[in-house]
Amino acid sequence: MIEAYGTEDVRAAEEATGELLTDGTLMQRAAKGLAAVTRSRMDERGARRVVALVGSGNNGADALWAISRLAKRGYDAAAVCRDPEVQAAQAEAARKARKKGARILTGEDPDALDVIADAEVVLDGLVGLGGRSGLPDLAVSWVAAIPEDAYVIAVDSPSGQPVSGGDLAPGGVFADESVTFAAPKPVHLLPPTEAACGLLTVIDIGLDLSAGEPVAAALDDDDVAALWPVPDAADDKYSRGVLGVLAGGEGYTGAALLSVTAAVCAGAGMVRYVGTPTPEALVRAAVPEAVHGAGRVQAWAIGPGLDVRSRAKGATAQLRQAREALDGDEPVLLDAGGLDLLTAPREAPTLLTPHAGECARMLSRLGDEVTWEQVRADPVAHARALAEASGATVLLKGGTTLVIDPEGGPVHVQSAAPAWLATAGAGDVLAGLAGTLLAAGLPPLLAGALAAHVHGRAAEQANPGGPVRALGVAEQIPRTVARLLAESRG
Repeated sequence: MIEAYGTEDVRAAEEATGELLTDGTLMQRAAKGLAAVTRSRMDERGARRVVALVGSGNNGADALWAISRLAKRGYDAAAVCRDPEVQAAQAEAARKARKKGARILTGEDPDALDVIADAEVVLDGLVGLGGRSGLPDLAVSWVAAIPEDAYVIAVDSPSGQPVSGGDLAPGGVFADESVTFAAPKPVHLLPPTEAACGLLTVIDIGLDLSAGEPVAAALDDDDVAALWPVPDAADDKYSRGVLGVLAGGEGYTGAALLSVTAAVCAGAGMVRYVGTPTPEALVRAAVPEAVHGAGRVQAWAIGPGLDVRSRAKGATAQLRQAREALDGDEPVLLDAGGLDLLTAPREAPTLLTPHAGECARMLSRLGDEVTWEQVRADPVAHARALAEASGATVLLKGGTTLVIDPEGGPVHVQSAAPAWLATAGAGDVLAGLAGTLLAAGLPPLLAGALAAHVHGRAAEQANPGGPVRALGVAEQIPRTVARLLAESRG
């Protein structure tokens, strides 16, 4: 699992190292790792010219020490600094870099912008751990001078973007890669700022963060084996988890087929389907494993393709069963039309899976008016608000999926999915997948996060680099899970 820590916890961990911090050991570890990553990227691109943009803090010193190492290796290295004498570590690094052949300039130097404009790789060391939204005034022209084709490496985090997370700053740095130290920070994992970070590389410099509390987390492939409900010889179809699916209707017939297919492919012990005549016929024909009609289940997935206002044949009975499930004690996943049925917090575990528009609609119904544009601009705050208002775990779908528990804890973020997954029916597949994990006994937070990760991996593997259809993603789930389990063993 990848965990992001806040700036206070990172600073406390640095202070706890004592002499390693004060004698510069931590800085040299950071600079060595940064230089190694930079050298690798330059060699991959056949690049020779690297320029560091250096602010007044420790990140600037890290960048200067890295420039010194790169100059020693024979690269055409330079740095544009606010004032290399402002900090002892920077002054020493600048002297060493000059001795190794690097060119050290200040922003007032008439050649400074030309040097930046000639760079093939740029190290952004302008702002440090306490960085907020917006660039320092002196750095605006420096960042503007970076060539469009230059490879930009943010030192710790992209300057001008809030390290603690928040709104994306259009005038800030947008990096191709962020090389951060010890652990990711909120800016790296949380939307929308994660879009400015590029590839994330974490350098271990020896900090102990065990006393801190992560503010964000992301499951990775190795977590699948630890969390996935793998049956053993003592299991049967009932102990593996029975999922009830209330999905589809005469207006949205395909949603039921997608959700039920995903549940079966994810390994549900049994799937019970309750629907209207047309989707029921589709499920009978395409998913013969499904059992039709209500009965005992370990969890319900309610809502994909469900129209709560429909008066078509079978719709009233389907809606009645949905309300009975909500009044019951089993875990429930609510998606799409099912979200309209939640009017008060439930005692039993509940997972909501809205997209931005549905999140806005629910928040408006439960409190003040909210627009989908507001949710898109600050998804973390609005997903948290919905979790608090509903008392349910919220999985907010998007390019980066967020899973937030109403009782607090780190925000789980999953961004493994390719952009091709933004297609009709993808949410129906996710509902069936997450519902299966709920039925197997996983709590809503882990069921949502694990489902989102596997959903993205299945989409990636269904047709690497190209378009995918939702049904193809559902049918890919067994192979994806098997691959992830096998990789963890080998």
